[in-house]
Amino acid sequence: MPYNPIDYFRTSFSRRLNFLVATLASIVFVVALVFLFAQARYAVQREAKEHASQLLNNTALRVNTVLNQVEVATENTSWLVGRHLKTPDSMYVYARAIVENNPELAGCSISFEPYYYPRKGRYFSVYAKQENGKVSVVQEGDESYEYFFMDWYQLPKLLGHSAWTEPFLGEYPEEEAVQDKMVVSYCKRIEDENGKYVGTIASDLSLRWLSETISAVKPYPHSYSFMIGRGGTFFVHPDPEKLLYQSIFTETMEQDNPERMALGKAMVSGEEGMRMLTLNGELCYVFYQPLGETGFSAAIVCPERDIFYGYNRLRNVVILIFILGMLIMHIILSTVFRREIAPMRSLAEQAETIADGNFDEVLLDTGRKDEIGRLVHSFSEMQRSLVKYIEEIKNTSAEKASIERELYVARDIQMSMVPRIFPPFPEREDIDLFASMTPAKEVGGDLYDFFVENECLYFCIGDVSGKGVPASLFMAVTRNLFRVIAQQGNSPEEIAKSINHALSAENDQGMFVTMFIGKVNLKTGELTYCNCGHNPPVVCEPGKEARFLPMQYVNLALGTWDGFEFQGERIPDIREWKILLYTDGLNEAENPRYELFGNDRLIQLMNGVSQLDAEGIIQMLQEEVERHRSGASPNDDLTLLSLTVKKFSA
Repeated sequence: MPYNPIDYFRTSFSRRLNFLVATLASIVFVVALVFLFAQARYAVQREAKEHASQLLNNTALRVNTVLNQVEVATENTSWLVGRHLKTPDSMYVYARAIVENNPELAGCSISFEPYYYPRKGRYFSVYAKQENGKVSVVQEGDESYEYFFMDWYQLPKLLGHSAWTEPFLGEYPEEEAVQDKMVVSYCKRIEDENGKYVGTIASDLSLRWLSETISAVKPYPHSYSFMIGRGGTFFVHPDPEKLLYQSIFTETMEQDNPERMALGKAMVSGEEGMRMLTLNGELCYVFYQPLGETGFSAAIVCPERDIFYGYNRLRNVVILIFILGMLIMHIILSTVFRREIAPMRSLAEQAETIADGNFDEVLLDTGRKDEIGRLVHSFSEMQRSLVKYIEEIKNTSAEKASIERELYVARDIQMSMVPRIFPPFPEREDIDLFASMTPAKEVGGDLYDFFVENECLYFCIGDVSGKGVPASLFMAVTRNLFRVIAQQGNSPEEIAKSINHALSAENDQGMFVTMFIGKVNLKTGELTYCNCGHNPPVVCEPGKEARFLPMQYVNLALGTWDGFEFQGERIPDIREWKILLYTDGLNEAENPRYELFGNDRLIQLMNGVSQLDAEGIIQMLQEEVERHRSGASPNDDLTLLSLTVKKFSA
């Protein structure tokens, strides 16, 4: 037989108790550890954010300070150039001066529009640059290098204000595209005294210093920094292959990556913040911040494994200690519980012997005064009373079986008191009538009856207050009273008055019955009726919507007030009408969610019975009620009576 771990615990109370205690302890410890780990992780994450953000802020401050110095130096030089436009050779002095006075600059170019100085020709651009700590000044511009088509020259001219360029290689060939030979220029317009644009002054800042400054930010061993331009192009990155020729959006073009796309858009838009995304298959925290008004943005990438290295190591150690502690606790609990529960194991074996019918089995006295000792004593007392109890059970079962048989007989007697043969008047073609009664218990308190006397059809339906045997007895009395009084040819209101008087006499239990009593003249189709607190019937006139029969008078239920004057009503002709009488077991039938069948649903169903006979209507409603109950037990007796009087007679 295969091993079943559930049976291992099911067959031993000590094992289950040990397992329960260990499980509860584990749950408490696990919840506590999860809470502590969550708080610790949150603290580590918050500290990492603050640390990385502080480093990035400090770096951005240093970079912005240098960029601001470049902008100020360029603005001051531009003012001097504008005041000495008539002496073109002075540009050599200004270009050298700005580079010598600002060692962070790689060079400076003071360039003019073609033929601005006729004696200088088409090209006049003075360029000062630093090389090995020395400043040299040259004039650049020829047919191979038409400077006035360069971005650094065109930007302030087209924009109408100063601007930083995207990184470029300057005078170096493409194969030397490395960070220490890349520059970014701050460009400013040169205007004459009339405000007319005449040229551009561009101060070049080497990206080598910028790259070293940003790359030095390493809050964690495997973290790195990068920097992008206004269009997202990398010009500081640990991977040289990405410089200038790739942007932060390049990988998103090859493979959809919404997180990387969102990061790129945020950085290009000049936003500041932190995002989590997967880079090179590893979850990373990316902190980013714009650099002044340049349109550039710097970022620090910190792998999650670096941030949570210490946290993960501590977590693993704590988990290992927890597992070892739980094993030790399990061993100790198993030993203690097994020793303490040994008497209960002996008691269980003796109980099995008693369960086999050996009621004279002698229970061993454990001598204990605790709960186990009291259990043994209580079991002994139970053993002595068990035989007596079994005998009482036998007698009770026999009495119950006898009562059930009598109730079934009573049910058959009750059902025999109402008409059960259909069609009830096979010799007549002018009456289509069908009825059914289904008690909620063995016997019920609903009733119906009908008969033909002197070309008049008398019929009724009623619902006795309460259920069970008392209601069934009250129902039997009411049905017999109706049959006796109605056969005397009385009107419905006279019948109601007589039944009410008979039921009110000596009605110590205060029971009553709601009842609808009707009388149809089969020759004329006239209906006279008296409604004694019952549900109004549903009538379906040919060619019209189904509706509840309107009640002009409000009568009390029968058996509530002796001497009450009942009022009757009449309809001149009901021939070809379909009339449904019912008890509240129909419209108040409940499903497992305690939702009622409802009057609206009843009217809706009755609108579709034009092609059904009386029996078909009853069967349809019974099926709908069962479908609505969805397996729920009946909450009330259900009685239905469907009637149609036709325009011809036998």
